[in-house]
Amino acid sequence: MSGPTRTAWATLAADEEQYRPLYARALGLRFVNPGGVLCFLFFEGVVALAVLLALAELVSWWAVLILPAAVAVMVKLNDMVAAVVVRSAALVPEQERDRFRRQMEPVVGRARVEWITHSVPGIVVSAEPAAPTERPEDPAARRNPAASS
Repeated sequence: MSGPTRTAWATLAADEEQYRPLYARALGLRFVNPGGVLCFLFFEGVVALAVLLALAELVSWWAVLILPAAVAVMVKLNDMVAAVVVRSAALVPEQERDRFRRQMEPVVGRARVEWITHSVPGIVVSAEPAAPTERPEDPAARRNPAASS
């Protein structure tokens, strides 16, 4: 496992860092980059939900503090998992990635299938129509075929 690890692309430039939402900067998110609306829902939305639950007396007032903290811990944990995934993907050699991409490409085409008579046991497959057999309607004609003509 030699070679440089490529994690430089995941960090943000200093110019872009100041435009990130305060929630993402406060948590120190490096790999997960939530937008402004998502950060609003992560913090203010969860606080509002906790207040509504507390006003409905479904939870204690401690939930107003605990619920946003729990969401922040989950977002940070998600960022840490994303960091591990990016680092492990960077260690895979380029030729292995190309081989995997070739294996995963769908192939669309038509295959010619020849009928084999013994391919389905117990069923005879034929491309030609069967010759019709004559069946006499009169039971007496079945016993004596010469009498019917």
